[in-house]
Amino acid sequence: MPEGHTVHRLARALDGLFGGEVLAVSSPQGRFAGGAALLDGHRLVAAEAWGKQLFCAFAPDLPDVPARVGREPGGPHELRWLRVHLGLYGAWSFAGDGSADVVHAIGAPRRRIGERETTPDDSGDDGAGPGGGWAPPEPRGAVRLRLLGAHAVADLTGPTACEVLTGAEKAAVEARLGPDPIRADGGRATPEAARDAFVARVRRSRVTVGQQLMDQAVVAGVGNIYRAEALFRAGVDPLRPGRDVPEAALAGIWDDLVVLMRDGADRGAIVTTRPEHREPDGGGARPTRQNTDGEPGAVPRDASFYVYHRDGLPCRVCGAPVLTKELAGRNLFWCGVCQV
Repeated sequence: MPEGHTVHRLARALDGLFGGEVLAVSSPQGRFAGGAALLDGHRLVAAEAWGKQLFCAFAPDLPDVPARVGREPGGPHELRWLRVHLGLYGAWSFAGDGSADVVHAIGAPRRRIGERETTPDDSGDDGAGPGGGWAPPEPRGAVRLRLLGAHAVADLTGPTACEVLTGAEKAAVEARLGPDPIRADGGRATPEAARDAFVARVRRSRVTVGQQLMDQAVVAGVGNIYRAEALFRAGVDPLRPGRDVPEAALAGIWDDLVVLMRDGADRGAIVTTRPEHREPDGGGARPTRQNTDGEPGAVPRDASFYVYHRDGLPCRVCGAPVLTKELAGRNLFWCGVCQV
């Protein structure tokens, strides 16, 4: 399942590709035909992420109604919000006509964003239409949703959730989510309020801090990698009850997540090691595919993490073997010496 930084990157890509455009929206698979019909011919006016949830705002294509006017809840031109949660198997595929804007937004004519960040599509389909002009490729696989603009197309396959919401329904979804370290305000009134909400939520429960960090109602967007790495960097035992973790330590974890996850959203890869600890594992760790694989100067994936997927290997700081166990159905990784 993609972590929050990937969904924020996806929101930026969609906004860069389609922001302000009237889109043809369809469901080639047919399972989202009703929802697609509600959005077809509407203008994409915003794309944003909250944790692992993607929200795209669509407005009627009415030239006499400015983008942000006349769209009050319940009004005749209220925004409709597309909500997508990729889950374990969801992914977006993109194709474009090679224009500068498309290449800038997605990095290449075809990209797939999902569980493994972005990877090139090697179908060999260059999107050439009759006479050499660009034409969108035919949908491949069970495409739940297709967004088609003047210069690009985006196909969604295999999502856990794909639905159209009103503004009130979107707000209800967000109310169930914890603060998001990547959002400028954290999803609360101020960044400080977001940090305080996270600290208070963890400390009022006896559930282990390692389990709570994977709870989207506690903190939105953190997945298995950021959970393991943030706790290691803080020197906190993941099996310690949340109520027993000092407030200062939790505040430090939040502040660290803000830096790490925003860097991941900008970089396109998760890198949590400090420069002095980036000795490659020499193939000993299980590889975690990164968007920056192969880029000159990028941190190698086997030097990017302290403990994630490094079970049995020596800790980069103290040399003790990295430990692993299952916690709430997910593998947990930590150092029993550094995290006490």
